[in-house]
Amino acid sequence: MFESLTDKLQGVFRRFRGRARLTEKDLDEGLREVRLALLDADVHFRVVRDFNNRVRERALGAEVSGALHPDQQVIQIVFEELIAVLGSDESQLRFSDTPPTVIVLCGLQGGGKTTTAAKLAGMVLKEQRAPLLVATDIHRPAAIRQLEVVGEQIGAPVFRLGDQTHPVDIARAAIRYAGQNDLDTLIIDTAGRVHTDEEMMTEIREIVRAVDPHEVLLVLDALTGQDAVNVAEAFHREVDFSGVILTKMDGDARGGAALSVRAIAGVPIKFVGVGEKLDALEPFHPDRIARRILGMGDVLTLIERSQEAFDRDEAIAMQQKLLKEGLNLEDFLHQIQQMRKVGPLTQILDMLPRGFLEAFGGGTGQDEMDPKEIDRVEAIVFSMTPGERQKPTILNTSRKRRIARGSGTSVADVNALLKQFSQTQSMVRQMVTGPPGQKGPGHGQPGRAQSPKSKKHHKKKHAR
Repeated sequence: MFESLTDKLQGVFRRFRGRARLTEKDLDEGLREVRLALLDADVHFRVVRDFNNRVRERALGAEVSGALHPDQQVIQIVFEELIAVLGSDESQLRFSDTPPTVIVLCGLQGGGKTTTAAKLAGMVLKEQRAPLLVATDIHRPAAIRQLEVVGEQIGAPVFRLGDQTHPVDIARAAIRYAGQNDLDTLIIDTAGRVHTDEEMMTEIREIVRAVDPHEVLLVLDALTGQDAVNVAEAFHREVDFSGVILTKMDGDARGGAALSVRAIAGVPIKFVGVGEKLDALEPFHPDRIARRILGMGDVLTLIERSQEAFDRDEAIAMQQKLLKEGLNLEDFLHQIQQMRKVGPLTQILDMLPRGFLEAFGGGTGQDEMDPKEIDRVEAIVFSMTPGERQKPTILNTSRKRRIARGSGTSVADVNALLKQFSQTQSMVRQMVTGPPGQKGPGHGQPGRAQSPKSKKHHKKKHAR
C-alpha cells in the first residue's frame, strides 16, 4: 500500500535532512518534488495544488524558521496536512437507535460490491449485531447466488426474492422480514452500474427513497486512481451517499484514490478492503494511513490484528514454556502459523516503520523478504518427525536428506533453516535470561533485593 508514493516522498525529505535552516528556495524545490510525486500517484490535481499551498504557507511561517530541526518540522506539517486531506477524524457506521439499521451499497460493475457486503456483514457480526444481506441485483447473472455463497461463509442470512421481483419491492420486503426475525442491520447489495447508465441510476435512487437508509456507501476500486474521483462525482450528482468504501487497497501502490476522494466528494472514507478474504475489511483511520504514506508504519493496526489473531491464554502458556524449556521447532512452526493469521507478510512489513526495517535488514524489507520463504520453512518443518522438531540437534546428514526430499527443498535449505532457528533460539534465551555476561539472579544483579543480613552489614559499614 502506497509503496511508490512513500519511496518518492522519503527521497524528498532526505534532501532536507541535516540542514540547520531551510531557505524559501530549498522549500520550493522540495515541494515541487512533492507535487510531482503526488501527481504521479494519480492524486487529483486540485487536491495536489491545495495541499502544496497549505504546506508552503505553514512552512514559511514561524513554525519552521524557528525550529531546531526544520526538516522534522516540515515532515510534521506534511503529516498533519495529509491527515486533513484524508479526513481528519475516523468516521464510523451510524447505527439506528430503533432497529433495523439500513445500509445501501452502490457502485460500478466489478468494483467488489457483493464481496464488500459480506465483509461488512462479518464486521457487524463481530460487534454482536444480527445482519441481513439483501440481494437486489436482479440484472447480473448469478449475482444472487454469489451473495448466498459469501453469506454462508460468514454465517449471515441472505434475503432474496429471485430475479423477477423489482429491486424496490425486494428492499421493502427485506425490512419487514428483518423486523419479524430480530435482525438489526440490513445490508442491501444493489446492482452494479456504469455512471452513464440513467436507467440503473434511477433504480438506485428509487431504492434509497423507498427504504430511507441510515447509510448509503459508495464502493470504489482503489486501483482506478483518479478515475475513482470521477465516479464519486457522478454518483454524488444522483445519490446523496454518506461514505466511501475503497476496495483493493492492498494492491494500491500509488494511493491516488485514497488521497483524492475525501477532498473532492466531501464525504468520509469509512472502510478499506485489504485482501480477498472475507475478514479483510478495516476501518479507515486517516492518521494511520498518513503514517504509512510517510514511511512511519502503522503499528496500532498491526497490534489490533495481532490481538484478534493470538489467544491471550495461549500466549501466556507459551511464555511460561519458553521460560522453562526454551524454544523448539514445534514452537517455531506454531508462531509462523499464528503470524499468518495476522495477514500476508507484505502487509505486516508495510505496517512497520521504514526506519525499523532498514535498521534490521538494511533496506525497506519489501524486496528483501520473500513471502514464499515462509512456505518453504513450513514445508521443511512439516517433513520432520515430532522427535526431530523437539530436538533438532539429532538431525544428521541422512535425516536432512530425507527432510529435503519430503519438503521439495535442498539440504542447503534445511541447513539454512536450522541456522536461522539457532539464532532465534539464542535471541529468545537472551530475552529470558538476559544478555551474555550478565549475572543472573542471586549474583548481585542490579535491582535485586538484599537479604536482612546484608542490609544489617550495610548499616554497620556506614556507621563506621
